[in-house]
Amino acid sequence: MLLATPDYPVISAWFEEAAKMAAVCEVQEVPCSSGESETSAADLATQKREERLKKFRDLHLKRSESRKLNHLAVAEEDRMLKLPANWESKRTRLEWEIKVEEKKKECLEKGEDYQRVKLLEVSADDAERWERKKKKKNSDPGFSDFAAAQFRQYQRLVKQIKPDMEEYAKQKDDVGEEFYANANSLIHGTHVPSKAGVDRLVADVEKQIEKRAKYSRRRRYNDDADIDYINERNANFNKKAERFYGKYTAEIKQNLERGTAV
Repeated sequence: MLLATPDYPVISAWFEEAAKMAAVCEVQEVPCSSGESETSAADLATQKREERLKKFRDLHLKRSESRKLNHLAVAEEDRMLKLPANWESKRTRLEWEIKVEEKKKECLEKGEDYQRVKLLEVSADDAERWERKKKKKNSDPGFSDFAAAQFRQYQRLVKQIKPDMEEYAKQKDDVGEEFYANANSLIHGTHVPSKAGVDRLVADVEKQIEKRAKYSRRRRYNDDADIDYINERNANFNKKAERFYGKYTAEIKQNLERGTAV
């Protein structure tokens, strides 16, 4: 908060009185030998007085300007304090979304693909950094449906493929122009896989079977277990009793089942 200051007319009057007193003192110090010397001394005093008044006015204008700027800064700081804590991030996000929408409209008007234009503006360093971040993330969200599981399996198998360029070139020479099939190509069923390829397929299938054998889903009821309950509530009670007292009543239960109980 700025302190209250007197009004400008009061300050000006005070400045003028101070300047007059200074001028009188200067005039008294100057020796008055003739009329010309008195005139020059008066002119000199008037000039100094005007210079001092000009300096005082400049100081007053600077003070008024600083007071105005100080008030604006305090008002802006108070406005920022009243805003939410994450206002800056929200404002940046909204500005970015507005720019994206404008860019999409511009691409739509020109008949261009926005994703393609966006990728053309990405530098190589940014693209490499994004790829590293993607690799660090765990892209497997777990089982959602069988189609998604099949697609993940396909992606995994494709990543494991290591192309043999020598075999590729050999097949290309053997087939000739029919290597790149078209609507008139009749090469279906003519390809014979190599022994190494068949072995890889067999090994991969056996690996999948072995891995699948380790999986087991949790079953709510065991179909092979003895039925010693009449409803679900009674089944839960029997499980609790078996858990706490089963080791003490195991012999009695066996005797009852064999029919040799005393």
